[in-house]
Amino acid sequence: MSGYHKRDFEPFPVHTLKRLERPTTKIQDDQVKRVDERESGFNKALRGDYGPHLQKERARFVTKHPISGALSWMTAYLRDVVDGLVASQKAPLPEDPALLSRHIKELAYFLRVDAVGICKLPPYAVYTNSYPNGDPVELNHKYAIGVLIDQDWRTAEAFTGHDWISNAMSFLAYSRSGFIACIIADYIRRLGYPARAHHARNYQVVVPPILLWAGLGEMCRIGDCVLHPFLGPRFKAAVVTTDLPLLPDKPIDFGLQDFCSKCKKCARECPSGALSLGDKVIFNGYERWPSDVEKCTKMRVGNPKGSGCGTCIKVCPANKPYTLFHRAVGWAVRRSSFARSIAVRADDLLGYGKPKPENKWWFDLEDVDGVLRIPTSKLDSGDVN
Repeated sequence: MSGYHKRDFEPFPVHTLKRLERPTTKIQDDQVKRVDERESGFNKALRGDYGPHLQKERARFVTKHPISGALSWMTAYLRDVVDGLVASQKAPLPEDPALLSRHIKELAYFLRVDAVGICKLPPYAVYTNSYPNGDPVELNHKYAIGVLIDQDWRTAEAFTGHDWISNAMSFLAYSRSGFIACIIADYIRRLGYPARAHHARNYQVVVPPILLWAGLGEMCRIGDCVLHPFLGPRFKAAVVTTDLPLLPDKPIDFGLQDFCSKCKKCARECPSGALSLGDKVIFNGYERWPSDVEKCTKMRVGNPKGSGCGTCIKVCPANKPYTLFHRAVGWAVRRSSFARSIAVRADDLLGYGKPKPENKWWFDLEDVDGVLRIPTSKLDSGDVN
């Protein structure tokens, strides 16, 4: 087993990251209030809070393009398999949380996640009520396992940020992360410990604080999003909560708060103006860059020239392939404020964040009342409002 313990198994050099006792985002633990899942922007749109047009568009939001529709349909089957019976007897496992944590992480990578981290489950990360019926949420698991799936760099490089493949990129990662989370949760229950998966079709937890505490990223200027040091913002996440005794990871610091304060590219390029160019504020006990959830939701749901929107992901300087050159730049940016200043300017000068239509592989199709058609609105890279 000694060779096993020494073997590198992480796909990214996470061992080189600076670890902290608390996230770089200031969190006033006693001030953070649990939130109701029904009050998210998407659920408000579906409820009609943003008007009848957005309510109608939200109802067809996922199926607007046939690829995202197919992915969503498959993900729907995962809705009811997030939890289940726990084995009556515990498996004969080592009484070593560090070894069990490594085992679970290796399982996650075996199942083809791109990143995984573990933390204690923050009480404020649990929803008060679930969507759609408002059932009270009672979740008392001790630990949370976050799993990340890349939304595909090649496609992210090709698209405009708000064209017809945007939703499919999201649901590719949502479906895969949800599938893997359900498998991990089922496996842990077979070991004799309670476990529940949380994915896009059936959440009981708020994901960002879990990713922060699990060392999977820092909060960035893109709304309530966490940015990973090697994937950037180009991922979606699922979570497994459990009582299996695990060793939590520590939060990380790779200079993102300084970088985002200098960059502001996502806010400049946001087609809806939902992202702030200003400083961070305290909201519900979190220090964060403010964003307008209603504007963002209206753009993503009501986009007349595409399906969804991921412009902020597209233009983010951290949205890069994992090449030797970009690894070297990332190494410098994580260590030097001066390098971060240079990188912000260089990203624009080198033309990053612009679409590459020559690499486009998907068809622009729109589902209208169950019939696929070529969209009447021509795509462009300008303001789609």
